[in-house]
Amino acid sequence: MVLSKTFSESDESIHSTFASRYVRNSLPRFTMPENSIPKEAAYQIINDELMLDGNPRLNLASFVTTWMEPECDKLMMAAINKNYVDMDEYPVTTELQNRCVNMIARLFNAPLEDSETAVGVGTVGSSEAIMLAGLAFKRKWQNKRKAEGKPFDKPNIVTGANVQVCWEKFARYFEVELKEVKLSEGYYVMDPVKAVEMVDENTICVAAILGSTLNGEFEDVKLLNDLLAEKNKETGWDTPIHVDAASGGFIAPFLYPELEWDFRLPLVKSINVSGHKYGLVYAGIGWVIWRNKEDLPEELIFHINYLGADQPTFTLNFSKGSSQVIAQYYQLIRLGFEGYRNVMENCHENAMVLKEGLEKTGRFNIVSKDEGVPLVAFSLKDNKRHDEFEVAEMLRRFGWIVPAYTMPADAQHITVLRVVIREDFSRTLAERLVLDITKVLHELDSLPSKVLVPASEQNGRNGKKTEIETQREVTTYWRKFVSERKANNKNKIC
Repeated sequence: MVLSKTFSESDESIHSTFASRYVRNSLPRFTMPENSIPKEAAYQIINDELMLDGNPRLNLASFVTTWMEPECDKLMMAAINKNYVDMDEYPVTTELQNRCVNMIARLFNAPLEDSETAVGVGTVGSSEAIMLAGLAFKRKWQNKRKAEGKPFDKPNIVTGANVQVCWEKFARYFEVELKEVKLSEGYYVMDPVKAVEMVDENTICVAAILGSTLNGEFEDVKLLNDLLAEKNKETGWDTPIHVDAASGGFIAPFLYPELEWDFRLPLVKSINVSGHKYGLVYAGIGWVIWRNKEDLPEELIFHINYLGADQPTFTLNFSKGSSQVIAQYYQLIRLGFEGYRNVMENCHENAMVLKEGLEKTGRFNIVSKDEGVPLVAFSLKDNKRHDEFEVAEMLRRFGWIVPAYTMPADAQHITVLRVVIREDFSRTLAERLVLDITKVLHELDSLPSKVLVPASEQNGRNGKKTEIETQREVTTYWRKFVSERKANNKNKIC
């Protein structure tokens, strides 16, 4: 399987106009050069290429933080050469990580006494956090099955089809069956009733999503907990819940404090959250918190002493930078509860501005919910002539990066556009985006359709397709069009 592709099959060298002041010879593109070049030339060559990247502030596809205060940037740069894993050499950094774990655990209402230490760890993101939580569930389930003399070779996890790809990775990498609750048109999150029906004696946990990637909606963890508790009582099982709060973990406590989704629910045994999303830190930091020590099997924790002292470690990787941990601690003490609430309220208000602007065009259906992650997911009311993929492509001319995608099974005939509202997305930008979307719609109206109109409709026959069939045809056609275009365009990086 090819994991990377060349930029060009013919151009094997890198040329830079301005770097020629320092070096005249072009550099090989895919092999290490034989000779050194001046630092100015190396900087200029790389800087020139990076100019072609998109603007992170206008990347509305991403949940990841793209702006932090200059003071935090300074702290991060000062710690860029510190290896997070060297706990004995950098004890203060380790202490800051422990403080973050305890702050977040209490934010999630972990049942801790005042002097009790929380159980958790910093990770490179929610993907690693989910792997660790999943391993803890699997090992605990296996240990129990072994003690009972029962088979322990067919573990499964119950999730919705809307889960992020990291859950599929966990299932495949660690040999756990992934049982997905299918979606339906108009209901794009996991149905707790259907989820509990799929639970069996081999289910190591049910994974609920607090902030779906598809439309930002919070799943009903409280209902899931109640239904699962009832089933556990009937069957004698003790199937637990993990909450994937990658996006919503730093939103719900501030915008919806009365919402019960966290450790207030007895079956919730672990929670992951992305510090680099609404934790307001640059990419590279996540957290996983366990309810108590009993929920993290001791045999998964390794102890090393070759860095100077006994150090417990429970991570998939080893070395990593300290900057993001320090940045997370900065944000927690800099903003406090009041500051985070202000940021989240502002993001929500800007999402409502964008939603109202899109509704006023009369051209879109809003797929996202008002309560959830501050984003707006929307689809065209009529995409027979032009579809959401064309809107996304044409918005790039204005600098906007807005993703278009199809929903998972069984709602794959629905195509949506999604705009994630981050801290650095202002009301002015929201209003500007609506104006640019309106321009794109007017331009598309004047263009011929890229979608082939079925002959039955052209001839006015009675075999006219339903709206769903038409949407499916549009999606299939556009996917084929984009694939062929990528295949024929060798000047693009894939």
